[in-house]
Amino acid sequence: MHRATASLSIVLLSASLLSAADDLKTVVDNSLKAMGAENLKTLVISGQGWDGCVGQNYDANADHWRKFSNKDYVRSIDFDARAWRLQRVRGEGEAPGRGGCNAGPIPDTPQNQVTVANATAPFNAQMEFIMLPEGFLKVALEKNASVKTEKVKGKNYTVVSFMGDKAPVNGYINEQGYVERVETKISNDVMGDMVWDVDYSNWKDFNGVKFPTHILQHQGGLQFFELNVSDVKPNATVDVTPPAGRGGRGGAAGRGPGRGAPAGPISEDLGGGFWLITGGYASIVADFKDYIVVVEGPQSDMRANQIIAEAHRLIPNKPIKYVINTHAHFDHSSGLRAFVAEGATIVTYKANKSFYERVFRNPHTLEPDTLSQKNPQPKIKIETMDDKKVMTDGQHTIDIYRVQNSTHDVGMMIVYLPKQKVLLEADEFNVGAANAPAPEKPNPYHVNLLANIERLHLDVDRIIPVHLPNDNRKVTMAELRTAAGK
Repeated sequence: MHRATASLSIVLLSASLLSAADDLKTVVDNSLKAMGAENLKTLVISGQGWDGCVGQNYDANADHWRKFSNKDYVRSIDFDARAWRLQRVRGEGEAPGRGGCNAGPIPDTPQNQVTVANATAPFNAQMEFIMLPEGFLKVALEKNASVKTEKVKGKNYTVVSFMGDKAPVNGYINEQGYVERVETKISNDVMGDMVWDVDYSNWKDFNGVKFPTHILQHQGGLQFFELNVSDVKPNATVDVTPPAGRGGRGGAAGRGPGRGAPAGPISEDLGGGFWLITGGYASIVADFKDYIVVVEGPQSDMRANQIIAEAHRLIPNKPIKYVINTHAHFDHSSGLRAFVAEGATIVTYKANKSFYERVFRNPHTLEPDTLSQKNPQPKIKIETMDDKKVMTDGQHTIDIYRVQNSTHDVGMMIVYLPKQKVLLEADEFNVGAANAPAPEKPNPYHVNLLANIERLHLDVDRIIPVHLPNDNRKVTMAELRTAAGK
């Protein structure tokens, strides 16, 4: 009798828990109440931290994306308007200052930005709102989210899920009723189906509202954003009017920086079996005896396929055997997978090998690319180099050199065509307007590139920046010397 009563009690308890889990509104209301946020209209969060630039770290094998410090960080949120003002002093976050997204060290710069994350905003901006504990619950209710219970690492959670852009958004509510974690997936040309998550910890009471004092985001498993919260003001006056002369901005992107969709390939004969491919980021195509070599597979899967098509048009009936990668930053490696689909071997700095082998096997289901459609489990061929590599068939020669003392990327390469006296470089000399005067304070990238050319005794008539000049002019050594203050 006692056993039957106990069994019935367990069944009734399980049914009660399941009923509560199935009731989205109850779950949301209970969580908002637990956090003291049931009447929350605005929130002002203050603290110190940093944010990252995806795909621009100095070393591809780092555990975080390229860092920028966020000093005096204040985010003022209006939940009803789905908008916030972000005020901060953003500056160098690496020690020493290295990596992409501008030449480091980055000076401290005050910023005052307003973002509106309504339904028409870019999904990444919407995610910045959803990745607030209260924002997640509000959107989950609107989206008629599903609810289930789940145990993760021995802890019980109520998991609330709804469809985001192309993947589910999941929120994990702990036994105290706090939203402890939010996660989704976004597409990235290099990383594939990339997890974007945020963890909340060290909760504290701020005038009746419970809020985490430590916020940590990851993209693709790497640290992307961190904030140590020092103060939270609930229902304070918030002004989300955009600053004069500026509109609202979009959210943090999961892609590396780019310059829009490529316009289409245009080839220029460099002589001796070499062509420059423009119409986007620059690449060079070389006609070796039995195969094709391409220098740089940049920008996107679409751009890479344009370069591949132009290479086969210029040099029919030969395979693309090699693609030379100047460095691992995502805007210079986002097309490599298309070359892998062609059967090409990637030539890159030795430290990039393990990174590419790992991430190129990630699934690309959110936005299938050429490689995922041709071979979801590809065999990736990578040939590494250190300070110098010479590629030749006896008639055509390509010299590849590592840029010493580069603060942009640990494995930055320049490519020199000795017969043509042409040097291709990426990011070390991104040229501006023609006939620009010598700067008072030269960009350290320019100074270092010139020093490397002189160290290697390269006879250069023309420099081809992968980021081509807007006027398509031919860049000379004289222009580099001027930019370097020489």
